[in-house]
Amino acid sequence: MMPIRVLLLGGLLLLAGCAGVVNRASQRLADSLTAGVLDQDDVELARDGIPSWLLLVDGVIHGDPQNTGALMAGSRLYGAYAGGFVDDPVRVKRLAAHSFDYAKRATCLTSEALCKVIDAPFEPFQAEVARAKDAGVLYTLASAWAGWIQSNSDDWKAIADIPKVQALLERVVVLAPEHANGEPYMYLGVLATLRPASLGGKPEEGKADFEKALAMSGGRNQMVRVLYAQHYARLVFDRELHDALLHEAIAADPHAPGLTLINTLAQQRARALLESGKDFF
Repeated sequence: MMPIRVLLLGGLLLLAGCAGVVNRASQRLADSLTAGVLDQDDVELARDGIPSWLLLVDGVIHGDPQNTGALMAGSRLYGAYAGGFVDDPVRVKRLAAHSFDYAKRATCLTSEALCKVIDAPFEPFQAEVARAKDAGVLYTLASAWAGWIQSNSDDWKAIADIPKVQALLERVVVLAPEHANGEPYMYLGVLATLRPASLGGKPEEGKADFEKALAMSGGRNQMVRVLYAQHYARLVFDRELHDALLHEAIAADPHAPGLTLINTLAQQRARALLESGKDFF
């Protein structure tokens, strides 16, 4: 078997060909790397291996900076690594910013009008989002933006961007309700349950969004159950629902196309939430 560095070198040499071949090859490479990482069930292997893939995708983007698919793949990989494997808040901020940057660059390549209003006030931003048509790009931007906000939760200017993320997600579910196995509904559920109803939150809307996310994934996305328990069940102090959701997540087969890694991480978090729930309730 060829050493991995030789295989990677071969891939890099392939990308040195003519422009048309580079575009197609780099797109396939980025997509394949993302799929391979997301289908991994060994968390430690993923933790150790993803940085190499990040550097490789960075190289693909450096050589082909207008490859929208590679930018979207890079954004998702950086976001997944920052959110799932990094504990140092300084590194998380840096990696989330990288993910957000790639997402914005992909957006600017596909929609000049939306690109121009990313930093604009909410009203013109919302109006342009309502005209957008590419659910994949909108979701990439929304999820990367949400990760960036979470990593900068101590910055009120970042928190003020939450309505923009919600507008993007709401447009995604209008355009493609089943996009990304229901993940847009999962994010909407989290946003609706950040605060109790007495402080302006919408926990029952959040519950409905989590249920939609579960339905859209056919019950295969276990992170939905975990976030449903963490954000809704704890918010309304429903221990029976909390524990039932977490036990269901732990008992489920984590292997599902595009979801295996996130399900494995979800099961780890579910066990931790069950333990901490003993003191919460």
